[in-house]
Amino acid sequence: MTIDRYILKAHIAPFFMSLFVLIGIFILQFMMRFIDHLVGKGLGVSVILEVIVTNLAWMLVLAIPMSVLIATLMAYGNMSANNEITVMKSSGISVYRMMSAPLIISVLLAFGLMEFNNRILPDANHRAKTLGIDIRRARPTLSLEPGIFSQEIKGYTLIARKNYEETNELEGLTIYDHSEPNKNVIIAAERGFIAYSSDFSSLILDLYDGEIHETSTQSTNNEYRRVKFNRHRVLIPYDGYDFERTADNVFQRGDRELSAQAMLERVDSLRSQNNRILSGINSRIDRYHTSLRTGDLEHLPPTIPAYEEDPYRAKVQLALSRARSLSSSIDSDIKRLQSNSRRIDQYMVEVHKKYAIPIACIIFILIGAPLGIMTRKGGFGVATGISLGFFLLYWSCLIGGEKLADRGFISPFIGMWGANMILLPAGIYLTIRTQKERLLINWSKLQKIVPKSWRVDTPEGQEHGDQ
Repeated sequence: MTIDRYILKAHIAPFFMSLFVLIGIFILQFMMRFIDHLVGKGLGVSVILEVIVTNLAWMLVLAIPMSVLIATLMAYGNMSANNEITVMKSSGISVYRMMSAPLIISVLLAFGLMEFNNRILPDANHRAKTLGIDIRRARPTLSLEPGIFSQEIKGYTLIARKNYEETNELEGLTIYDHSEPNKNVIIAAERGFIAYSSDFSSLILDLYDGEIHETSTQSTNNEYRRVKFNRHRVLIPYDGYDFERTADNVFQRGDRELSAQAMLERVDSLRSQNNRILSGINSRIDRYHTSLRTGDLEHLPPTIPAYEEDPYRAKVQLALSRARSLSSSIDSDIKRLQSNSRRIDQYMVEVHKKYAIPIACIIFILIGAPLGIMTRKGGFGVATGISLGFFLLYWSCLIGGEKLADRGFISPFIGMWGANMILLPAGIYLTIRTQKERLLINWSKLQKIVPKSWRVDTPEGQEHGDQ
């Protein structure tokens, strides 16, 4: 038990250090990708923090297995570099015994991560999606694509020949103001700048070198006014887009926002639909075959004339008409079957993913411990480099398997468990090899770490020996 506590203690600091570093990297990457959706919305600090917290769930799912691998490499690498592994082996402690405590903890961690994936992650993903929709809806950035009319602002239509997002400068801008029913206003400018007011209640357009054309819709003498300007400022009300929270049950949940049990229920429902569709197809085909065998000529379609003088031709025409109708109906059903099958595959991919990633915690112990002992280096840089290589391999297999499974090229089980099935034999092989390798003891180094009371004098020239 003392050895177990010592080994586990060697894992704790590297695990939490690597976990915090990885979470920080994920948060930084997330903020770089979505900063444009957060800036300029008038959001409070609490809302931005909530966005980060709700996205922490999927970050933890990815960071924990990789942290396990880094911690294992660092712990066993440090012990190997300090000859502690050598001391344990010389004392009769096997590599399996050294790995038993971390393996037990990794099993518990894997089960905890499975529960997390089924209970917390779906709600966090759904809340993150809902919050993202609310943020995008709050004071959306005016999207002016060159040469395309924009009607995002009620009562106004805008079009620009060119726009420069870096400087908010516009060229060839035309504004159609139909906010007032009794007049129409058209403003054209060679160039201009667009910005929001300080309280985000208005859109400010500073225009240069342009004209204003105004006509009255209620005037009987067709009044028309034309004004040229060198500089003109237009203030367009831009309210009604405040940040408002949407209830969690408004949006339908996707596959990443459901627990495994909920997705399996939907899979059963889709499979029942497919069975009913297949049963209906078989039933219609049987009825069609029966009508061909009996030669039923009743109820001819109105588009087919009744060939009284040629009953055989009428029978052929009726058979062809029914065949075309049956073919169209079957094609529609096949499309429904394919759509349902794709949805089943997508649900099953997510179901398997909820369990495949946590199991990686166990596999990474089997890989990390032997590699740490072999490399005899426990530095964070070395451990991170080796971990990154293995995790990139694992994640590439996982992403590739997910894409192939979603498209129906491979089964969802193979797509999600393929990476584990590749790395598990490698981990077992490394563990067995590390256990079987011969132990070379450097007695001169051991004397520095073994207490004097434990030392045994050895004849000169026998500092190295095999155990």
